[in-house]
Order: sequence, then C-alpha cells, then structure tokens
Amino acid sequence: MGKVHDKAEGARQAYRASLDRVLGSAPWLKAKDVKHFKAKVFKSGNSLALRLPAGLGLAAGTEMDLRVENGEHYSFEPSESPKRKFNVAKVWGAATGLELIKPEDRIFEERKLTWDQDEPEESGTKGE
Repeated sequence: MGKVHDKAEGARQAYRASLDRVLGSAPWLKAKDVKHFKAKVFKSGNSLALRLPAGLGLAAGTEMDLRVENGEHYSFEPSESPKRKFNVAKVWGAATGLELIKPEDRIFEERKLTWDQDEPEESGTKGE
C-alpha cells in the first residue's frame, strides 16, 4: 500500500510541477493553496453541526454561506468577508517622471466603425 501511495503522490507532484511551468507566466491561473482538515458532523438539537478545527482561524459566531454543488460537494465562506484595503504608501512615488497627456494628443481621427456600417440589403421580398 505504501508504494502505491508514494507513486500517486509522486505523480501529483510531477503534475503540479508541470502546471507551474505552464502557468508560471500567468500567476492568476495557478491553483490556490489547498489545505485539508478533518471535521466531524454531530447532532445539535434537531440540526446537524460541523465541528471545524481551530486551525481555520474562524471566530465563534461568524455567519457563513454554505454552497452545495450537485448534492455532494460542500464549500463555505464568511457571509461578509472583510473589505480588502489598498495601501497607497506602498506605491506612492513608484512612477516618477510621468506627465499628463497633452490636449492635442487626445484627438483621434474619425474612422468608420463596424457598428456604424450600413446593413446589407436582403435579396427578395418577404411574404410573397
């Protein structure tokens, strides 16, 4: 059993390495870091509850959205995730030497656009 498991794990690592080579220039396409945890379902009153490990970093009482896909895959996330903040201090002054575009450089030549073209006439007449 150990050899089969090691072989499967080796195949998974090789697959991930090949994806890293292919998607290296497109980091937004890379698979997210996935962690696996064991959780236990138990009865709580008339409902079922899922005991989640503390390693997830969730606070008690956090309202969650649960998504069920095809009746067999479950995922959940906080109902209102905290808003991401942009730190201007990290980029302030990074683009030195930029100048505003001059008004004369904002003028474009008129050209015919595809949606401005005349529609082709239909041959024949309708209803005859």
